[in-house]
Amino acid sequence: MEEKKYDAVALGELLIDFTQNGTSEQGNWLMEANPGGAPCNVLAMLTKLGKKTSFIGKVGNDMFGKMLCEKIKSIGIGTENLVLSSTEKTTLAFVHTAPDGDRSFSFYRNPGADASLEKNEISEKLISSAKIFHYGTLSMTNSTVNEATEYALTLAEKHGILRSFDPNLRLMLWDNESHAKERILYGISKCSMLKIAEEELEFITGKNTISEGINFLKEKYDIPLITVTKGKKGSCAFFSNGNTTIQAESPTFTSVKTIDTTGAGDTFCACMIYDVLEHGIENFTSERLKNALCFANAAASLVTTKKGALCVMPSLQEISNLLNK
Repeated sequence: MEEKKYDAVALGELLIDFTQNGTSEQGNWLMEANPGGAPCNVLAMLTKLGKKTSFIGKVGNDMFGKMLCEKIKSIGIGTENLVLSSTEKTTLAFVHTAPDGDRSFSFYRNPGADASLEKNEISEKLISSAKIFHYGTLSMTNSTVNEATEYALTLAEKHGILRSFDPNLRLMLWDNESHAKERILYGISKCSMLKIAEEELEFITGKNTISEGINFLKEKYDIPLITVTKGKKGSCAFFSNGNTTIQAESPTFTSVKTIDTTGAGDTFCACMIYDVLEHGIENFTSERLKNALCFANAAASLVTTKKGALCVMPSLQEISNLLNK
């Protein structure tokens, strides 16, 4: 890839994930304020892997927003296009974790600072300085931030930037399912790389199998690289180059002790972006595709062994150690 100031720039939500961390002497939940937000989680993993990143988003000019700004600065993510809102508060998410590590969310976002990012607050210079632009759909739920997202994608397209998309569907934040589906399909129509969960693929295509869902997308959109995460069942990937399609799959790692699955998909997504940054989005072979999946699965498995996501991303050495086992 050509020389750019940043390897990856992402736009979207930066928020606080409150996760339960024990109980008090009175039996009340003790909640830990973990920095989070899917697009920024992706940047955190890429930064941990040695890539230069920067974030576009909006937080409240409050105690949480200031903490988030300092936290992502401290791990090396650029904040030159992180806007502090004087009118909206930082979005909060409360995470309930099941015994197997899976989770559900309650969002405090009406609309929240992240959903108030405006088109005129987007830096074209920053987007043009990136090799890859990453985005999701939480920045499409409200009209103001949706307009900003569409503008950012127009800029990325104008400057020939590779575009990475992860729907990261949170239905409770949408006014209705058809609106969510329409925006996801819009996001898919603009991307060069798609990371999608198995249940999200079924949601937008109406197909019961991954192969049918992928065929549905390929008939409508020209996306070189599509990866599908399947939770405990691992992941699979499909690379198209003209009339040739290569596919691969990889199981997950069962030797780790999962306590919180928050950020697993974001970690996986970041590792696939990392592979493209290292080797390009062309010339995939079955072996390269499988190796990339295996690496991404290992990293995603490791992040589930700790609470939170953004601040606990695994190192390259930790990933290598797990792979070597």
